[in-house]
Amino acid sequence: MIKLKSCPKVYTTDQDKAVSPEETVARVKGLLKEKCDGVLGCTRKIDTGRLGIPVFISECGPAAREIMPTRKQMGKGASIAQAEASALMELVERFSFFSFWSNAENFTLATYSEAEELWPGKVISIEKILQSVDEKMDPAKARVILDLVRWHFHPALNVLTGEAEYVPLDWFKILNEFNGSSAGNTPEESVLQGGSELVERHVCAVIDSERLEVPRIDPATCEDEVLAKLCKCFEDNGIKYIISDFSLGMPLPTVAVTAWDPSTFPGMSEIVFTAGTSSCPSKAAIRAFTEVAQLAGDFETGRVYEASGLPKFTDLDQAEWLTKGKSTSINDLPNVLDSDIYDELIQFSKGLDDQGYTLYTVDTTHPDLGVSANYNFVPGFRFRERTPHASLGLFVGRILSEKVAIDIAGDGLDVISDIYDDDYFIPFFEGMLALRGGDTSRAADMFKLAIEVQPADEEKALSAFYAAYALSLEERWVETIPYLDRAIELDNEAKEFFNLRGVAKFKAGEYAIASEDFKSALAIDNGSASDLANLGLCHKFMGNTEEAIEYLSTAIELEPELEYARTHLEQMLNMK
Repeated sequence: MIKLKSCPKVYTTDQDKAVSPEETVARVKGLLKEKCDGVLGCTRKIDTGRLGIPVFISECGPAAREIMPTRKQMGKGASIAQAEASALMELVERFSFFSFWSNAENFTLATYSEAEELWPGKVISIEKILQSVDEKMDPAKARVILDLVRWHFHPALNVLTGEAEYVPLDWFKILNEFNGSSAGNTPEESVLQGGSELVERHVCAVIDSERLEVPRIDPATCEDEVLAKLCKCFEDNGIKYIISDFSLGMPLPTVAVTAWDPSTFPGMSEIVFTAGTSSCPSKAAIRAFTEVAQLAGDFETGRVYEASGLPKFTDLDQAEWLTKGKSTSINDLPNVLDSDIYDELIQFSKGLDDQGYTLYTVDTTHPDLGVSANYNFVPGFRFRERTPHASLGLFVGRILSEKVAIDIAGDGLDVISDIYDDDYFIPFFEGMLALRGGDTSRAADMFKLAIEVQPADEEKALSAFYAAYALSLEERWVETIPYLDRAIELDNEAKEFFNLRGVAKFKAGEYAIASEDFKSALAIDNGSASDLANLGLCHKFMGNTEEAIEYLSTAIELEPELEYARTHLEQMLNMK
C-alpha cells in the first residue's frame, strides 16, 4: 500500500510537476527502453505549427499492443517538452492499468459477505457502493445482490484518512472503465492528476446533461503569462473561443473552452468543446486550451476527434447556452494552490469529504517499469459515458449476463427481478444470456421486447442494435434494417450501428448506400480499420478500383491482421 508524503513542486510553468518535463521525458524513455523494451514504439510531434501549441503522440510498441486496446496516445502542453512528456505518461498510465488487470495475483475473488469475513471492518461500506450509482436501497437487499457475484477485491487507499479499505475493484471498473487512471513522476502527482480528471468528468457530465447556466470567464482576467500567450495564439489565428467556469462548487477549479475557426469550419475543422481541471484556475484553463489544440488538428487538417467527456457540437447554435451565463473573473474560481502537491491533494480530499465524497486510489505501478501509476475513483461521481439510469441491479445484471455461468446467471437475474419493482433491464440481459448460449432466435425476441421498456433513447437504441445483431447471426439481413434504422434514429453517435447497417446493405448488393454508412462510422472514428476496409470493398464492387485500393491499403496499415482486406487488395493489385 502506497504512503503519500510531501512532494514539493519543481516545475510550475504550464503544469505543476515534481520534476521538469525534460527530466520526465529522459527518465521515462530510458526506463521504457531498459525495463520494458517494446512498449514504446516512438513519440512524434503531429501538430502543423499553426497555433504554436505542440501536440505529440506516443505510439505503442508490440509489447504494449499485446495488452492495450489503444494503439497510440496523445499528449499536449504549452511547451514541446511538456507535450512529449504528456504523451509518454499517457502510455505509462494505460500500459500500467491494463497490465495490472491482467495479473490475477493482484486480486482476491470473493463475494461481498465473504470479504467481510476475510477483512472485518476493513471492507468498503455497502452505502459507498450504493452511492456510486446514486441509489437508495435497504443494505440487506443490496448485500443479496452483491453476493450474486464473486468480485475482484483489492485494497484501496482512502486518501484523506490514509487507511486501506478492501474494495470490489471490478465494480468500479465496470462503472468507470479506465476513467480515473493516471501516471506521474511521484505517487502524489499521479493521484492528484487522476483525481483532477475525475472532477473534470463529473462536472462535465452534470452540466452537459442538465445544460446548466454557467459563468463566462472574461478573457481579460486571464493574466497568467502562459495562459495569456495561449489566448493570444488563438486570437492571432482568428480562432473564436468561449471560456466557461465549470467548477460547480467542487474544491478544484474546472475551466471549459469552446473554440472554432470561422475560416475553416465546417469544411476543414470542427467546433471543439473540452475542459480542464487543476489545483488553480490558470492551470485548469491552460489544460483546457492545450486540450483544444490536441483535438483540433490546428483547425486546418480536417482531423475528426472522438467526443468523450463532453459532446461534439456540429452547429454553433448548439453552443449558445454557454454564452448566457454571467461574466466572471478567472480569479473567482476555487483554488487549492500550494507549493507542495501533497498539501494540494489533502485540501482537495477534505473539500470532497465536506460534500460527502471520498477519493480512493489504487497503486497500479508496473513492477518492472517503476513509474508511478494509479487507478482512482470517487463513489458518486458521474461521467458522460455511463448511463444516467445506473443502479446496483443494472450493473450486477450486466456482469451476470456477460461473465457468470449461464445457468447460475439466469437464477441471479431472477433474484434481481424479485428485488426491483422496475426491472426494465432484465429482458436485455436475458437476450445477452441467450446470445452466449447460442440461442439467437430467443436473443432476438428478448432484445425486441427490451426496446420498448427502456427508460431513454440511448438504451432503446442499444436494444434495437442487439436485436439486429442477433438477426444478423442467422443471416436474416433484410430483417435487421428496420432495427438498425431505429437504433441510428435514436442515437447517431455509435459507429457500430452504422457499421452493421452498412454490412446489411452490402449483403443486399446496395454498395453505394452501404458506403455511406461506412463513411458515417468513420466520421465517428476515423481510425476504424474495419470500416475503411468495408468502404474499400464497396468501391471494389462499384468498379472504383483506385479508391478501393487506397481504402484497403490504409485499413491494412492500421490492422495488418485484416486478412479479408488483404485478400481483396492482392486480387486487385494482381489484376492491374
